[in-house]
Amino acid sequence: MKQHMCTKAGSEFRQSGDFVLGGLFDIHYISKAISHHMPESTQCSSHDLIVPSYRRFQIMRFAIEEINNSSTLLPNVTLGYEIFDHCSNTDNFPSVFKFISQDRWVQPWYHLSKGLSDVAAVVGPFSSSDTTTIAPLFMMDFVPLISYGAGSSAFSEKVKFPSFMRTVHSNRDLVEVVVHILLYFKWHWVAFLNTNDAYGKDGLELFRKRIVDTGICVAYNEVVNHHTNTSIMIKQLEAYNVNVIVVFVPEETAEYLIGALRHLNMTKKVWLAVDAWSLNKKLPKMQGIKNVGTVLGVAQPSVHIPGFKEFVYSTKKQCQRDAGELCNQHCPDCGDLTPEDIIRSDPSYSYNVYIAVYAIAHALHNMLQCGSGECQKNTTVHHYKVLAELRKSNFSLLHELIQFDTNSDPKFGSYAIVFWNCSGDAEEIGFYRFYPSVNFYIDTNKLQWHTGKETPISRCSLDCLVGYAKKQEGSHKCCFSCHKCPNGTYINVTADAYSCQACSAAEWSSDGSTSCILRTVEFVPFEDAVTIVIMVGTVILVALSLLTAVLFSLNFNTPVVRSAGGPMCFLILGCLSLCSISVFFYFGTPTFASCILRFFPFFMFFSVCLACFVVRSFQIVCIFKIAAKYPSVQRWWMKYHGQWLVITLSFLTQTALLILGYILSPPAPFSDYDWDQTKIILSCGGDFQANFAATILLLVLCCLCFIFSYMGKDLPKNYNEAKSITFCLLLIVLTWVIFATQFILYKGKYIQTLNAMAVLSSLYSFLLWYFLPKCYIIIFQPKRNTAQYFQGLIQSYTKTISQ
Repeated sequence: MKQHMCTKAGSEFRQSGDFVLGGLFDIHYISKAISHHMPESTQCSSHDLIVPSYRRFQIMRFAIEEINNSSTLLPNVTLGYEIFDHCSNTDNFPSVFKFISQDRWVQPWYHLSKGLSDVAAVVGPFSSSDTTTIAPLFMMDFVPLISYGAGSSAFSEKVKFPSFMRTVHSNRDLVEVVVHILLYFKWHWVAFLNTNDAYGKDGLELFRKRIVDTGICVAYNEVVNHHTNTSIMIKQLEAYNVNVIVVFVPEETAEYLIGALRHLNMTKKVWLAVDAWSLNKKLPKMQGIKNVGTVLGVAQPSVHIPGFKEFVYSTKKQCQRDAGELCNQHCPDCGDLTPEDIIRSDPSYSYNVYIAVYAIAHALHNMLQCGSGECQKNTTVHHYKVLAELRKSNFSLLHELIQFDTNSDPKFGSYAIVFWNCSGDAEEIGFYRFYPSVNFYIDTNKLQWHTGKETPISRCSLDCLVGYAKKQEGSHKCCFSCHKCPNGTYINVTADAYSCQACSAAEWSSDGSTSCILRTVEFVPFEDAVTIVIMVGTVILVALSLLTAVLFSLNFNTPVVRSAGGPMCFLILGCLSLCSISVFFYFGTPTFASCILRFFPFFMFFSVCLACFVVRSFQIVCIFKIAAKYPSVQRWWMKYHGQWLVITLSFLTQTALLILGYILSPPAPFSDYDWDQTKIILSCGGDFQANFAATILLLVLCCLCFIFSYMGKDLPKNYNEAKSITFCLLLIVLTWVIFATQFILYKGKYIQTLNAMAVLSSLYSFLLWYFLPKCYIIIFQPKRNTAQYFQGLIQSYTKTISQ
């Protein structure tokens, strides 16, 4: 059995051993700045006692005794300790010099291979401010400094703090838990109170960085201390309508702040405590604490350390109070504490001290090669070697694996989520675990809000309804108005809640949408009922044209066929059939070929039909009028076959115009996104540009037909081809006027069907109203299809003109 730690009566701060560990604990607290008239160290024992810190002090002593009594860890080695009461970050340097000196000499960088100090490593200090002040002195000779409470993220920078380590999570992790709680309860409009020191400033900076793009805003920030006017602060909080306040301050500041606020009625407020004061034993039991409101906190987990209770009782019985050997190694008022006071005090950071001591012990165990059951005690212990072993820590302690990351921050541990219940206790209601993976949980059933059953609300603006985008008002994103997203846009609040995103061309949305819907692609399929009717009608047109051609060929030499145009009739009937080819290409999915063939055959061959009727109208007028007055014109027309010249010229001109138009502006498949926001209409683009010149030629031919037809308005009643042509043209014009009107008013998929119907109607106009009457005469009135009948009509009209 190893030597008991209290061999020297009254010495709690010092114990000799083969290897000595340093310790810095803020057992006392200086609430006000002290001015000196000469260089001197502050006497900590004359200030306020901090019982939780004294508890942590005892944890270090207990851990060393436990290790000294161990037969497996450092089996034949005795650890000693040199502990100081570190109550000030500016007036406690004697303790620091003691730790970095050897035989009372400080020789920085002197013979690094041999340079040593009186301690192997130092546990502490507690606060970030204390660490910021003294850490550089330890960094010079790489003296391992293992803090159990300094959370500032600056210490993770190994370039500045190479030998600094800690067993407490950095403020970055603490802020992460705080933000998780705020997001969990949807508290986006918060206040942040912090102290004007390394701890508070670091917390504020990390919090502001972390809440970017989370929807959380700092509505109010105040630097607090023991002189803060709480009444003015509360008025500011009320003015900003803030109901949730994050209090990122040390325990002593929190005691002053919350103690002052309990006299005010603020039951609607929620105070979010950090681990520095969330397990405070005094505040939850203060009279009037319920007036403060609800207190939630992030706390160091309370870990039961076996044997510590017994150690406290035995130590207080065996050790007497004594001044110690050096400055601030004396605690006269600690003797007034009972073992119960120590055991029941705030356990925060106690386990961190326990881990720090054991980490140093395991590092020494590895350096002294104690694996064989006996340590090489004569091994020289260099600080940088101890540090290297500390960084490689990999051991189990109270069922937890202890390891450090590359920044010497802990890769173990968790946070507890606590709630100050009505009994005055900090009740654990959840947790946040870091390893092996993040795990966050809160049991809301255990919460008892001071506002009632409903979760308190802390927002500058209420959430927008679904489908509404936020519009920021003022400097905070949390303050906004809501605007409904118009059709064709949507809002994705997870990506960007402040702008309506436009749907792609292939999608659509209605007002206030949260996503886009794929448009329906529409075209007229061949299976459509109207399409089938039109195609059947087209086939019938071709069949009737063929039958008419057969009938005319059988009666080719009869007056009716000769007056209808003779051989020209077969050309017209053939062109009508060829025009009908276009009808079949208005249906199905548009392709480059179908876009050309739905117009090209119709324009080319319909121009031939119109040219034939222009010629027929002219010939009729020529026979009955021009022949009598201008016989030479008739002779020239007959000699040079003027009708075929006109038809050929029209055909060639139309063909050239179509080819030129299709070269300059070829029709191609086109998707119409504008007509209906829910649909994509497949059609052909470039129709008008490509067919503009060809359309002009058709209009010119129509006009010539009307002119010649008008000239023949007084021809014989029973023999007037011009009237039939005029009627056909009127039907065609009416058809295309109706179609043009529909085209202007309607751009849906059935516009293609209407176009096909217009084409087919134009073809039927000539077939039914020009050729069908002649077929009727040939079949049912053969008496009117004789040379004598026609000769009589001509002679009668000639006599009328001569008179």
